[in-house]
Formats: sequence, C-alpha cells, structure tokens
Amino acid sequence: MRFLTDRKRAVGLGAAKSGVEHFWAMKVSSVALLFLVPLFVITFGRTLGADYEAVQAYYARPFPAIVAALTLVVGFKHFNDGVQVLIEDYVHGIAQKIALIAMTCISYAAAATGVFAIAKLAL
Repeated sequence: MRFLTDRKRAVGLGAAKSGVEHFWAMKVSSVALLFLVPLFVITFGRTLGADYEAVQAYYARPFPAIVAALTLVVGFKHFNDGVQVLIEDYVHGIAQKIALIAMTCISYAAAATGVFAIAKLAL
C-alpha cells in the first residue's frame, strides 16, 4: 500500500466511500422508471372503470401484472433512496438513524403490500 499515490487510493471513493454507488442506483432506477411509468399508465388505464372480474382477468395476464409489480418495486426503491438523501442532509444525530430505519421499513412494506395485492389479484 505504501507505493500507491493518494489519487490511486481515492479513485472510485467519495468522502463517504459510498456516494458513487448511491448515485448510480438513483440513475438506474430513474431510467427504469422512465420506461415503466408510461407502460404502467397504459396498462392501468385500460382497466379504469371496469368491474372487478374484468380487472382480475386483465391482471391474470403476465405482462400487466409484471409491469405493475416492477413499477411498484422500482418506484418505492427510488423513493427510499431519494428520501435517504433528504434525511441525511437535514436530520442529524439519533433522529437521523431512526428516520432512516423508519423510512426504509415504510417503503419496503408499501412495496410488499402492493406486490401482494397484484399477486392476489392475478392469481
């Protein structure tokens, strides 16, 4: 290690040593949502105003169910990452840790509830 320069040791590492990974996770999820949200709006829009049996039959097909589930999972992961940045910037101390844990639990619980609802509707 003593032959490495300071620049060589720091390449790929931010001040917190995880900023690049978080940045790329946000970029990848936002690009995924760029494609998923219009697909979700199109697939969801076809069922607006339909009765329960028609919606159940529609989401029993794989494409609408997969699009809806992916939109929920990627959307809530993107939401969690964004709120994490806000909490890290504006909340400090023990409140920061509590808020991060609470927000992660809430976003994962909401995503799991949505995927369960789609699975129950589709099956």
